[in-house]
Amino acid sequence: MPTGKEYEAKIAKYNWDDLIQLWSEIESGDTPGWDTGKALEYLILRAFELDGAEVTWPYSVRVDGDELEQIDGVVYSEALACIIECKDSSTKVNIEPIAKLRNQLLRRPATTIGSVFSRNGFTEAAITLARFVSPQTILLWGGEEINYSLQNKSTSRSLIKKYRYCIEYGLPDYNITIEAKT
Repeated sequence: MPTGKEYEAKIAKYNWDDLIQLWSEIESGDTPGWDTGKALEYLILRAFELDGAEVTWPYSVRVDGDELEQIDGVVYSEALACIIECKDSSTKVNIEPIAKLRNQLLRRPATTIGSVFSRNGFTEAAITLARFVSPQTILLWGGEEINYSLQNKSTSRSLIKKYRYCIEYGLPDYNITIEAKT
C-alpha cells in the first residue's frame, strides 16, 4: 500500500488532462495503482492545486498519541479555508460523512467551511442534514460537478460560486453545472 507521500508524488505529475482521465477511471470504478478512495481524494486536491489553491494533503490529527481525526485534505482558496471529505462510492452518500465533517468543523475556527465530494451524489437525508448544520457550512459536490470543474479547470472558482450561493440562498447543494445549462 503506497504512503501519502508516494500518492502526493504520483498526483503531482498529473495535469488537467491526466485528472480528466483519472476521473473517468474513478467513475468506472477501475483505478489501478490507487487504494480504495485514494484516487478521488488526490484528484480533488490536485485539481484545487492546479487552479491556484494552496493544498494540505491528507493527514491525521493525533492527541496524546491517539488518532482523533483523519482529514482527506484542506484547501485554501482566496479567503476560504475548506476541509475536504471525499467519498468514492457506487451509491449515493448518506448522512455519515456530513455528520463527521460537522464534528470536525466544530473543533475549528468559525470561518472554516467543509466540502464533501461524492462520485454518485447524496441521499435526500444527507442533503437535508447539510442544509441544517448551521452555523457550520458544508458544501456538497456530486460527480457531475466534479466533472464540470475538471473540464473547465475551475475547481477553486467553483468553490467560490458554491460558497457565495450558500451565503445568498442558504443552500449548500447548489449545482454549479446549472450555469452551463442556462
